[in-house]
This record gives sequence, structure tokens and C-alpha cells, in this order.
Amino acid sequence: MPRGFLALTKLKLDKPKMKIKKKRKPKTLQTSIEQDQDSNFAFNLKQTSSSSLTHLPIQPLGNLLLGPNCRTNLRDTGLGNLYRLPDDLLLDILSLLGATDLAGFSTASKSAYVFSSHDPLWRSLVLSNFDGQFSFIQSWKCTYISSLTGKPPSMPKSLKIANFYSDYLFQSYLCTNMEFKSEWLKRDDIQRRRGLSVEEFISCFEEPNKPVLLEGCIDTWPAIKKWTRGYLLETCSGTEFAVGPVKMPLEKYFQYSDSVQEERPLYLFDPKFADKVTQLGSDFDVPVYFREDLFSVLGKERPDYRWIIMGPAGSGSSFHVDPNSTSAWNAVIKGSKKWILFPPEVVPPGVHPSPDGAEVACPVSIMEWFMNFYGSCRDWEKRPVECVCKAGEVIFVPNGWWHLVINLEESIAITQNYVSRRNLLNVLDFLKKPNASVLVSGTNDCINLHDKFKNAIDAKYPGLINQLKLKAEEKAAKQKKMTFWESAADSNSGGFKFSL
Repeated sequence: MPRGFLALTKLKLDKPKMKIKKKRKPKTLQTSIEQDQDSNFAFNLKQTSSSSLTHLPIQPLGNLLLGPNCRTNLRDTGLGNLYRLPDDLLLDILSLLGATDLAGFSTASKSAYVFSSHDPLWRSLVLSNFDGQFSFIQSWKCTYISSLTGKPPSMPKSLKIANFYSDYLFQSYLCTNMEFKSEWLKRDDIQRRRGLSVEEFISCFEEPNKPVLLEGCIDTWPAIKKWTRGYLLETCSGTEFAVGPVKMPLEKYFQYSDSVQEERPLYLFDPKFADKVTQLGSDFDVPVYFREDLFSVLGKERPDYRWIIMGPAGSGSSFHVDPNSTSAWNAVIKGSKKWILFPPEVVPPGVHPSPDGAEVACPVSIMEWFMNFYGSCRDWEKRPVECVCKAGEVIFVPNGWWHLVINLEESIAITQNYVSRRNLLNVLDFLKKPNASVLVSGTNDCINLHDKFKNAIDAKYPGLINQLKLKAEEKAAKQKKMTFWESAADSNSGGFKFSL
């Protein structure tokens, strides 16, 4: 047993008790939920979840101040000197332990048991130890035991835990079990178009770099009718797809997605699906608006550009900008997705990109972002564009736009990133940035991709890049407006000129 773990288990239970002068009747989760349905802090739990704090070992820290008899927080007394560590830091430390040490730590105290039972810890252990060769059972902890022993885990005797207060752990529980609030779905202000010509799409949306939701343009896709679960299981039998950091066959992924309930569900997101199962690639074609894809000049050397996406309700992608300054389209085949999009010049609240753009810190889950930040966008001058994209609909995501996506139900979609004449210069500028080695993605040759792409464009479309540069310069000059002082100043003398 490592020395670090021994240090963790030597707990000193000498923290003084907290004195609470005021005593109030504690609020259960159910009463706080139903109290005010319009409040930003009012939430409903899913029907499969326990609806009262009396059934939970974890309560929000504020309830400690309202408890009639509680004088101490089991979280602190049960951790000894480790109580000084913030919950997230303590969990980060526990994530360094193996399964045996983590299980050993859980026997130190009831508080240690609660922390070591945090399911994301066991999820990491399952994914790192068993890759995608596991069958999900009840929880990640049970799944680990089952995968290790080859048989279902026996149910342990219930451990009575009371007076444990932690905002961090409680919010994780709440984000896992709460229903998506109806007020988060009310705003739908994206432009919707049906029967749009390619010329109108370019002039109204692609050139001005504005999102749009397109209706009716994939009605003829075979995938719309064919892609049932049965068809996919039969067609993709024996094929493994990328799911987070592992690869899984569809039957195991569906087993997981049918039974899991967690804050950040695993997302099936595979860029090689059409190569693995050619029939899937034959069941759809690129909508007419996006058929000019200049990255195709690179042939097999082009970066990853299309993905099949599957996931249960609650799965999705937190805020990001699409790779390599490309634009994208996303077509929903089954289910529905909630989209939040911010223009390139507006960084979403709660998102912190590094100065060079190489990293984006978004330390909250999708549900937590809606809980803590969605309401603050109401008063912004530049509010986000929002919509729900349903089966049979396609959303155009312009280059540089921040976007968040969450599945409102089990969903299947196809997405593709592309380069047209409208964003070619942006892509070339992006690929030649000094830190291209960390910015560019989807290829093993990040540094040389710019030169390869530019040379291939020059070979197939001679003079195109220069034409686009000239057009961009003319457009910039035309859009530039002179200020009052610019119009009043005499450019030759540096003084002012007035017309009398």
C-alpha cells in the first residue's frame, strides 16, 4: 500500500463542533423545488430519482444552518485534518488512487465512504482499466466490480449516513437528476428557412456568417427511415465506435445509454464511421448548401471532418468553437437537440479561453451551465441565438461561433465541418498561426497542413486565393465609415477644413 494512502487513512477526528444559534425547520428538496416554479433556483427531479433529502446522504451546505438538531457537518468530522481541503481538490487527489486504495479509503469513516463512492471516480477507473470492454450495471462502481470479477456485485448492507453537507457533491447530484427546465426551452430565435436557394443561403447566411436552421433539406435521406436501433445493431455488428476515450460496439453503448444517469454521459462521436461501415455513408448525402468543400483537395490527408453522433438525454457538447476555423452543419436524424450559440466576439459566461486560443476552460457541466449562467444572458445586449433542432432539421454553424449542444432525448445526428470560398481565407490564416501545432486538430501533420492545403488550392484553383483577398480588401474598404473628425481633417495640412 503506498505511503500516500497510509497518510490519508490516519484521520484525526479533533475538529471542534460548529455552533448554530438559530434553528429552523429544514427544507426538503421537494419543498424547495415546488416552492417557486419561476425561480432560477427551483428544479424538478426526474421521476426515477428520489425526491426528498431524507433519502439522500448529501445535502446542500445551506441546510446545515437550518437544521434543528444538527451541530456539526459529518463531512468535516469524518475527514479529520483533510476537512481543510475543498471538495473538488480532495476528489482530484482521490482520482490518483487505484481501485484497491480507493476502496480501502472508504472504510476510514462515513465521510470517506461518501467521497470514495463518487461515481465519476469509478468511471475513470472503468475506462482506464477495461477500455470499452465492459457492460454497464447500475453504477460505475458496480460496473467496475462486475468487470473485475465477471459476475454481478452483491448488494452491500445499507450504511446510514446523516448530516453530511456539501455544495459540490450535492450540485453534482442535482445536475445528474434534475429535469431540463421548460423555461430553458422557451427562447427559439434562430432564423428558420425552408426551400432556400443556394444563392440565398450564401448571401443571407454564409457570407455574413450567421446561423440558420434549414428545414426539409434531408427529407430524402434513407437514414431518416432506416436508422432504427435494430437496423444499426444489425448493420454495425462487430464494429467498435469512438465513445469518449474508448471504443465500444453499439450493443454495449446502448446498454450503457439506456441505464446510465450521470452528470456528463458518454457521447458516441466517431469520425471514421463511414469507413468502418460503408452502408452508413450511403444512407445520407451532403445537403446542397454545403457541397463546396475545399478541404477535399487534400484527399485522404484532410483533417477529420464528419462524425456520427449518438447519445442519451443529457449528453452533448459544452461550449466550443469548431476546429480549424471551419464552418459546420449538423443534421438530426433521431431525437432533438437544444442549441446555444454566441457570435465570435462574445465569449459565453463561464467560459475562459486562453490568450492564444489553444485551451478553453469550461469547468462546469452542461446542466450546471444552465443552472448558473443561462439566466444571466437575458440582460446581455448581444444575447445568444437559441433553438431546438428536431429530427429532419439541419443547423448551419458559422465559423468562429461558440456553441453548446444538449440532447433533450436519445438522439442520432450527422455533423460535418467544411471549407468554402466564404471562409477559405480564415482557415488559411488559422492554419499558419505560430502555435498551429497545438491549435490545429484532426490531423497528424498540424505544422505542414497550411502549406499542403494552400498548394493544393493553388494547383486546382489557380488565382482563387488572390481573388478572395482582393474581394475581402474591397469589402473592408467599402464597409469602413469615416468618423466626424476624419471627414473634418485636412489630410494634406493636418488641420481642419470647413465648407462655408
